Formats: sequence, structure tokens, C-alpha cells
Amino acid sequence: MNADAMKKQAAEAALGYVEGGVIGVGTGSTVNHFIDALATIRGRIEGAVSSSEASTARLKQHGIPVLDLNGVGELSLYVDGADESNDRLQLIKGGGGALTREKIVAAASRQFVCIADESKLVEVLGRFPLPVEVIPMARSYVARELVQLGGTPVWRDGFVTDNGNLILDVQHLEITDPRQLEQQINMIAGVVTVGLFAHRPADVLILGTPHGVRTLGR
Repeated sequence: MNADAMKKQAAEAALGYVEGGVIGVGTGSTVNHFIDALATIRGRIEGAVSSSEASTARLKQHGIPVLDLNGVGELSLYVDGADESNDRLQLIKGGGGALTREKIVAAASRQFVCIADESKLVEVLGRFPLPVEVIPMARSYVARELVQLGGTPVWRDGFVTDNGNLILDVQHLEITDPRQLEQQINMIAGVVTVGLFAHRPADVLILGTPHGVRTLGR
């Protein structure tokens, strides 16, 4: 079974957590499978809050109403993917550049279900470069500060987030204390947010594997 089939397997399993109302929907290739599956039960929900313009477009293509988070309040469920997860369900996210909106929707949701293929589960976070969204004028300053934290920041040249900001992808990190590093990076002036989801980790991790779905709880 290839990685895409495992992603689809995990995405379809997440439908079991959809109970109605308005749900949060993330961004990325695994979430695209979830949106396609969600379309088969779209009558069960009132609509979705989307974390990116790309997901918004896909939801609308399927006839699923996309709502403004400011108008709906707390969400019962948020479904999103991850670039990496440890066994405490602390995540690295933001490979697609939507980390800030993803973090907002996750914070506004009672339950966060993460969907991924089994390769995303790691012992120590950091092999995947850690995305940091920055205000454009602060790019060089933030990069110097990230070097002081032991990383090698690389500007994602030619990419602008849906919020009009830039991304620094921080390589060569071994993140043994994700909560502390998330707080340290968020304290740097000019950082919008960092793609560490440690203070608000996932509640459930659904992994697609060649042997079926594997579900981990926190």
C-alpha cells in the first residue's frame, strides 16, 4: 500500500468523529482526502471553518458551506494532517504554509483529530524542517534568533502565506522539549507563529498503515 492510499484510509476513518454542527478543516494532501469523504455526508453538518484558501476552494467545490470562525464560536471538531507527530501527539505542521490559521482553528476546537500515514509518527520531532511564519520585515532578524536556538533557517523563497507573510523552515533541530521551544520561538519579535503544536496537541491520531488504521489517544 502506497503513502497516498494510507492517507486516504486515515482520512476516511476520521468521518467517524463527525457528529454534526460546524467542524474545522485543515490543509494538505491528507485533508484533501478527508474533504472528498466529507462530501458524502455533507448533509450531516452545517458547514466548515477552513484553515486555508486551498481547502476553502475544495470544500466549496463539494457544496460544503464555508463559514467564518468569528461567527460560529467554539467548534466541536477539527480534522487536520501533520508533517510529524510524536507519541504524545505533539506535532510539526505547516509544510503547506497554513500553520497560523491551522493553529487558530485547533485552539477553537474541543477535539483535534489528526490524520496521517504511519511514516509521520517519530520518536523525536525535528527531522521535518520546522516552519515559522514571520512578518516580512523581520525575516533576517528572526533567522538570526533561530540560529541562536540551534537551527538552520531557510527562507521559503517565492512563497507567501494566505496572511501575506513569509515562512522560514528551520532545519537540523532535535526537539526534545516541544512545549518549551514553541514558547521560545513565539516570543521572538516578528514571529507570527511556529508550526509546533505542543501546547495544543492533537487529541486523537489516526494513522493509515499497510495493515489497517491505527488510532492513538493522548
